[in-house]
Amino acid sequence: MSQLTARIFNSINSITENDWVLLNCSSNIYFDPDFLKAFEASNPNISFKYIIIYDGKKAIGLANIQIISLGVDVILKNIKISNFAKKTFHFLLCKYPIKILFCGNVFLSGEHGIFLNQSINKYEVFSIISKTIETLSSLKENRPLHAIFIKDFYQNSLKISDHLLKYGYVKMPVEPNMIFKLNPNWKNFEDYTNDLKSKYRIKVNKADKTSIELTARLFNEDDFKIYKDELQQLYENTIANANFNAQVLNLNTYIKLRAFYKDDFIVKAYFIEDKLIGFLSALANNNKLDAHFIGLDYELNKTHAIYPRILNDYVRLAIEKEVSQINFGRTASEIKSTIGAIPENLVCYTRHRRNFINRLLTPFINQVKLKDFKQHSPFKV
Repeated sequence: MSQLTARIFNSINSITENDWVLLNCSSNIYFDPDFLKAFEASNPNISFKYIIIYDGKKAIGLANIQIISLGVDVILKNIKISNFAKKTFHFLLCKYPIKILFCGNVFLSGEHGIFLNQSINKYEVFSIISKTIETLSSLKENRPLHAIFIKDFYQNSLKISDHLLKYGYVKMPVEPNMIFKLNPNWKNFEDYTNDLKSKYRIKVNKADKTSIELTARLFNEDDFKIYKDELQQLYENTIANANFNAQVLNLNTYIKLRAFYKDDFIVKAYFIEDKLIGFLSALANNNKLDAHFIGLDYELNKTHAIYPRILNDYVRLAIEKEVSQINFGRTASEIKSTIGAIPENLVCYTRHRRNFINRLLTPFINQVKLKDFKQHSPFKV
């Protein structure tokens, strides 16, 4: 008979080496202690917590928790609900800022919140996690805490994650993760463009032609330090234009990720003469390339096709790395679909900290619909 318990840690450094060995979670880079430490050490405005699940004395699961403050308007910006529902949200969530507990990485899309060993009863563990999050949210140091989000689950995980519905959580759709699957026969970028329908091939080639004046180079550790302020500003330009952004990442995180993961953490920078005007970032993760944040000068984007060039270069990097897919993440879904990305639906679970308000909000959360976008089919049949 299993005896599951949970313990809350306030820092990665507080978790013992033995627990990490027993968890054996470093095969998933997003639960690697070095990866988690890079975010924790570089973003002091976020409260990081970690829940370790034990079977007896053996660590068998990990939940990654981040507590942030966020305005109601930011939450409502990219969802389609009636004006009455929006007014209701404002009335019930009237305190500014709203303090939210996220289980998952607020900066990245995907299942980066809960890691479980394969041999355990996942329903039982989700029950323990839910109860421990409730305990965590009630601690004096975290008050006032208004809402809880447990993010992001793929469709094949819902049979397990739906167990959260028993604890007052409501399903809430979020923007899809855009996935680009590579043809193993592509040996270079021209092989890829040859598989595109004519109008999409013209579009891709035009991006390269329009951006011909850009000088691109891969950044090393010294470049990160020299251009840190410029990178930060370009990144913040981009998130200011995003439909939704929970928090601003301190790009000191990138310096630490580069130190940990060397050439597997990629930043490609774009210059006009000596001025940095854009960048992409990515993490080579097993047989995948995970697109992370980008940054660009929007005043030059139209004349120099910075963003379309960045998308093209993600494809180039993926072909060079010989990976099977690119995880493009959320946002700009339609333009990503024009180069061949397809949506992978995600679901998160949310609830208000107070049961009474949670019951009032539930019917309005059930109304939430995402903004539509046109899905393109750029490849030849």
